[in-house]
Amino acid sequence: AGRYLDAYFTRRVTLGGDRCGGADPDGMLCGFGAHEGRTVAYAAQTGTATRPAGYRTAARLVRLADRLGIPVLTLVDTPGAANDAEAERQAVGPAVADLFGAMAAARTPVTSLLIGEGGSGGALALAAPGATWATPDSYFSVIAPELAAAILKRGPDEVRPTADQLRLRPQDLVELGVIRGVLQGP
Repeated sequence: AGRYLDAYFTRRVTLGGDRCGGADPDGMLCGFGAHEGRTVAYAAQTGTATRPAGYRTAARLVRLADRLGIPVLTLVDTPGAANDAEAERQAVGPAVADLFGAMAAARTPVTSLLIGEGGSGGALALAAPGATWATPDSYFSVIAPELAAAILKRGPDEVRPTADQLRLRPQDLVELGVIRGVLQGP
């Protein structure tokens, strides 16, 4: 995510914290940046499981950008929301739901780029309805192919066919109408 943000913005200012005492600097990067002379808000997942504070910070950013009329760029790359006991105590479910609501209610333009793993609702919460793009090596999935094969009692040799059935690759997502298209990365 950092490389994408560095390639897109000439300068950035971070927005830290969820205003509930939490932060997720390892899982979600949020802030405002300058691109071609214009201010753009960004929320970027970093490839790790996103903590509740990360989702709350992103929702805060989207609402602030919406009030200010600033467009939003989101970068999606997560295996999903953190699901440990601490994440549950910090209300991970409501935090993800709140971000879904903020994204759906935003009147300002929101554009998303799937840059890696798009795992479950934790990734979908950051995907802009009707304005999500993907890089060639990214994917969206409600479950990892390995886990799906295990649940279906399939052996390790059946992971690839299971992945094919899940239709999680960018070209599948375009065909299904989940994303608008496939873009090359920086």
